[in-house]
Amino acid sequence: MVVQQRRVVDEVSGWLRVYDDGSVDRSCVSPPEAMFMIDPAPAMKNSSRGCDPGCRVRVRFSGLGLHTGYQDWNIFLIGFAYPKPIDSCTMRLTSRWLGWLGQLLSRSTSGSLLRTGFRPQSMMGFQPSSGLPPWPGGRPMSPCLLNKADFDRVFLIGDSSSGLLVHDVASRAGKIDLSPLNLAGSILIHPGVCRATKSRSELEMPQTPLLTLEMEDKFLSLAFPIGSTKDHPITCPMGPAAPLLSGLHLPPILYCVAEKDLFIDRNMEFYEALKKAGKDVQLFASHNMTHSFYLKKLAVDNGPDTKSQTEKLFEGIGEFIRSIDAHGEGGT
Repeated sequence: MVVQQRRVVDEVSGWLRVYDDGSVDRSCVSPPEAMFMIDPAPAMKNSSRGCDPGCRVRVRFSGLGLHTGYQDWNIFLIGFAYPKPIDSCTMRLTSRWLGWLGQLLSRSTSGSLLRTGFRPQSMMGFQPSSGLPPWPGGRPMSPCLLNKADFDRVFLIGDSSSGLLVHDVASRAGKIDLSPLNLAGSILIHPGVCRATKSRSELEMPQTPLLTLEMEDKFLSLAFPIGSTKDHPITCPMGPAAPLLSGLHLPPILYCVAEKDLFIDRNMEFYEALKKAGKDVQLFASHNMTHSFYLKKLAVDNGPDTKSQTEKLFEGIGEFIRSIDAHGEGGT
């Protein structure tokens, strides 16, 4: 019997391969010394629980355990930018920075509701008449969380492509009643803002293993509806095809950029558009850093500049959370 070999018809080097039979191989091809970064993280396994396999939701408890008497946890809905297998919150690549973030937040009891790769529809399943806040997607929430989490302080956070989804979800949430949930703030980290035409920074800034021009072009081309370009409203939220920013009801925004990011020119263009539209947006810049630099474990561990900038970034996020908690601001 002759076994027909599959043929690669499209690929993103080292990340994803599409075959002529329609199948997709998402296994990451990395040097052996770097594979530990995409292995399951034991610490994350011990502090996370799969609550609804159908909804792909995990809960990470930062600080105190489930059986404490506290009832004031912030809630963080976190989207991940990268394709499987490294979009999972049980991977070292993402669990490391999630754990670091949890330690820097003001409340030792803060919890995070992590949904891997949340979609713009993920917050649209809340039914005010049900009496119980459901998971994103409309599924019932575990009673143990109802006694712990404060649904008046829900934050969206996303990096790279998921930074774009944070804005899209927040803009959609501003059009409906999410009670009893209140969207207190949005945190966009190095959002992948772009246009159909390349910016100067895309052409001149250094490419890194976490972001190359090929990755930008190929991943987006595979994700876009047929016929769409980078001027799509999600990837170009300040463009002519996107809703007017002045007409959107958005929560306070922490807008994080990196000086040497390929996206820095478009990042700043979107930031200026948000300011011009009168939105409550704070800029946090990481100096001399590239896209998603905080995910580079070896650089964070061994490079004093990268470690320092990573600490400052997450301290800035913690300060943003504290400022909203202290002043009772925000709300969608």
